[in-house]
Amino acid sequence: MRASLPWLLAAACALPAAAEPAAPPAVAPLFEQPSVLTPAGHWTLEPSAQLAYASSNRVALVGYTIIPAILIGLIDVREVKRTTLTAALALRRGFGKRWEAELRLPYVARQDATVSRELFTGTAVERVFDTSGHHQGDAELSLRYQLSGEASARLFTVAGLRLKSRSGRDPFEVVTDCVRRCVGENATGTGLPLEVPTGSGFVGVQPSLTWLLAADPAVLFGSLSYTRNLPRHQLTRRVRDGQSEWLGTLSPGDAFGMNLGVGLALNEQLTVSAGYDHTLLGRARQNGAVLPGAVRTQLGTLLLGMSYRLDAKRSINISLGAGLTRDTPDVSLNLRLPFAL
Repeated sequence: MRASLPWLLAAACALPAAAEPAAPPAVAPLFEQPSVLTPAGHWTLEPSAQLAYASSNRVALVGYTIIPAILIGLIDVREVKRTTLTAALALRRGFGKRWEAELRLPYVARQDATVSRELFTGTAVERVFDTSGHHQGDAELSLRYQLSGEASARLFTVAGLRLKSRSGRDPFEVVTDCVRRCVGENATGTGLPLEVPTGSGFVGVQPSLTWLLAADPAVLFGSLSYTRNLPRHQLTRRVRDGQSEWLGTLSPGDAFGMNLGVGLALNEQLTVSAGYDHTLLGRARQNGAVLPGAVRTQLGTLLLGMSYRLDAKRSINISLGAGLTRDTPDVSLNLRLPFAL
């Protein structure tokens, strides 16, 4: 659910006239939540593009050992490589003194390559399972309210509420490489989608609180968020030969997120920032029971960003993310081009 943390503009239009704020320093955008809102009556258009790459390895050993380091049985090694390109267009407008609304429309192109090989089966040939797909992603609608940020204050806080739809192609719409069943008895096939999904398949509601603290010559910023992913009922999954597999009620688990960072303005045009983003994902449940093998997942990302102000209405923002935990994408590159209308 990614939007932008725009570089911090003067918040004069976001506060009542009796308490005009001082212009806060600028930082390069890193995280989802903006810190200072669009001025009342103004529009901001932000095209963006994000390229992310992730890889993971899975080794399954089925057999027994006769001496250390010698296995009698089957070794199945599977490597998954995923490349995702997300192009998005966000439109923001300021309302009143402290309100802002945003609509974000993403388009996702994804390619997955699964390389598997089995040893001790009479062949050492690697099998490659390639899937790809492109479609619109999950549209998002956000509403934000600036809680504080008076002229004499050094602390700015913004409360936000985001609604994520499931307008993208979800995992239950695409055909999965199974015959009749993907789990349990009589399951056949790889269990991988023949065409990759571009959406999560679930509606999400995310309240958040973002803060910014001026500490010359630097700026400290961060946010806390909670994402409630609504469960889906009477759910089925499409498999081969026009068949469907009954899943029932499925809940993907909720997410707690926090991030913090520091920014520094090198001059009037150029700013740099560094930060850390961490998300805790809850365990998925099916029909009220925790799915077998489902665990809580920790996602940690180290972020570096740069923002260059082209003129009073336009800027270019670049951020680089490096995954620090196993389930986080290895690397992501984000380019944003916000400009005032």
